[in-house]
Amino acid sequence: MVGIVLVSHSGPMAAEAALLAAQIGGTNVPLAAAGGTEDGGLGTSPDLVAAAIEEVDRGEGVILIPDLGSSVLTALLFADERVLVADVPFLEGTISAVVSAGVGSSLRDVLAAAEEARTVRKF
Repeated sequence: MVGIVLVSHSGPMAAEAALLAAQIGGTNVPLAAAGGTEDGGLGTSPDLVAAAIEEVDRGEGVILIPDLGSSVLTALLFADERVLVADVPFLEGTISAVVSAGVGSSLRDVLAAAEEARTVRKF
């Protein structure tokens, strides 16, 4: 199953987004929050992201979903053929990715599902 890591400037925000996505998309998806710094401050930590990737990697690849700014740059440090960075709305992209991963979609299909969230209108 594809793993998903939320890369955010805020630990609590990443954790709550992960909780909501798991409640909507299923708790069986390997999902981790890598938000904030090691001391609980605002920012992004490559060490936290690396640990989260290791935690969720089940061999099918990992999608990183950053919130903005330097979290994107931090996520890009890990990008390769098995770790993809999604340029998507943070919450909507996360939920779409989790739902897609939960039904066993491939790495590229999970990324595509997350990217579709960019075009979903609320009205």
